[in-house]
Amino acid sequence: MPVTAVSAEVISDPVALARDERGLIERLGEGPWQGVLRISSKAGTVRANHYHRHDSHLCYLESGKLRYVYRPADKPDAPLREIIITPGQLFYTPPLIAHAMHFLEDSVFYALTPRSGEQAEYEDDVVRVVLVSPEEAARYGTDAGPR
Repeated sequence: MPVTAVSAEVISDPVALARDERGLIERLGEGPWQGVLRISSKAGTVRANHYHRHDSHLCYLESGKLRYVYRPADKPDAPLREIIITPGQLFYTPPLIAHAMHFLEDSVFYALTPRSGEQAEYEDDVVRVVLVSPEEAARYGTDAGPR
C-alpha cells in the first residue's frame, strides 16, 4: 500500500506478496526512486530538522526506534505532531513537510528518494528549520520517553 500523505496513515506495514518454505517477499512501496540510502543513527541524536522544496522520502526502519516530528512547512505556528516509528514500518515525507527524526535507540533506516541523493542537489532542495533541538532531545530522553 503506497503511503501518500503525512497523517495518522504516515506509517504503513509491508504488504506480503508471497510466502513459502523459502521465506517471504514483501512490497515496501512503489515510486520513482533514484536514490536508495542506508542511514545509521545513534540513540539520542536528531536528524533532518528541515523540509524539502521538491524532494520526498519513503523510509523503512530496519532496526531501532525513532520519534518522527512534523508539521506543514507553510504553517510554522501549527502544533507539532509526532509518531513513534518501530522496526518494519514505512513512513513517508512529501515535499513541504517540515520534519525531524529523534532516534530513541541506535537505528538503521533506508530512505528512497526520487532524486539521486548527491549532496549538492540535496542541499539545494533543503530548507533548515528546528523542530527538535539537541536540548529538547536530551530532555525527552531515549527509549524511556519524556523525563
